[in-house]
Amino acid sequence: MGYSAKYHATSMIAVFLALAIGILIGAEFGGDALTNTRRDLERSLTGNLQDARDRADELSAELARSDEFASGVYPALVSDRLSGRRIGVLALGDLPGETSTAIEDALGPTGARLVGIGVVREPVDLRGLAGDLSKTRFAALRRDPEALTAFGVGLGRQIVRGGTLPELVRGHLFSRASGNFGALDGVVVVRDVPEEMGSVQRSNASRLESALIAGIAGTHTPAVGVETSGAEPSSVSFFNGNDLTSVDDVELAAGRVATVFALLGAKGSFGVKGSADRLLPDLLPPVGSESP
Repeated sequence: MGYSAKYHATSMIAVFLALAIGILIGAEFGGDALTNTRRDLERSLTGNLQDARDRADELSAELARSDEFASGVYPALVSDRLSGRRIGVLALGDLPGETSTAIEDALGPTGARLVGIGVVREPVDLRGLAGDLSKTRFAALRRDPEALTAFGVGLGRQIVRGGTLPELVRGHLFSRASGNFGALDGVVVVRDVPEEMGSVQRSNASRLESALIAGIAGTHTPAVGVETSGAEPSSVSFFNGNDLTSVDDVELAAGRVATVFALLGAKGSFGVKGSADRLLPDLLPPVGSESP
C-alpha cells in the first residue's frame, strides 16, 4: 500500500507540473529575454513531467507485482485457519457490494462457513419493531431510549448465541437478510450509514448500533469491524469507540489477512489509514498447534 501512496503522490506532482506548463505557455511574456526564459522553463518542466510520469509507471508496475504476490501467498497463509467455524456478517445501514465481495474472498480459503448475513435497516423502523415486540419487555422502545438499548444488547447476544429475537423482528429490523444467525464462532461487522437521516433518526440508529455491538462483545465471540480503504466516511472511529477490532482495508490482501486473524482473536486497529495501529496483527499459530 506504500507503493500506492507513492503512486498517487507522484501523479499529483505530475498534474501540478502540467498545470504549471499550461500557465506558462498561455502567459503573455514581453521581450526576447523573457521569451527565452519561458522556453527554458518550459523545457525543464516538460522534462520533469516526463520523469514524473515514468516514475509513476514504474511504481504502478511495482504495485501490481506486489498485489499479485500477496494474492498468491494469501490462500497458503490462511488455509483452513477457520475450518468449520460459523461466521455471520452484520451490516449497519448498508452492505456495499465491494465490501461483501472482499469478506467472501477473505473467508474463502479459511474453511469457515458464512451462515448468516443481515443488513440492519436505517433509519431504524421503531414503529414496526415496537409492533413486533408488543408482548415483550421491549415494547416501549419507540419512546424509551433505555428500552431500545436493552433490545439492542439482547439482540446482539442472540445473533451470536441463538434465540427468538432475531427471527421475531427479522422483517422490520433488516432491509435484507439471508441464512440464519445463532451458534456463531465469529462476526464481521460493516457500517455504512445513510447520509440523509435526520438528527433524531441518527441518534436512534447510533444507540441501536452501539447496543448491538455491546451484545455481541458480551458473548466473548471474536468480532471485527471492516471497511474498504476507500470508504468515506470511515467508521473506524465507531468501531474503536465500541472496543471492536477494526480492519480498514479489507479488499487488500493484507486486510483479508488481518480480518481472518481478528476472527481468530487478534485485537487492535489494522490497516493503511492514519487511524490504524499497524498493518497486520501478529500471525497466530493454527488452532491445535504448539507455539515454538
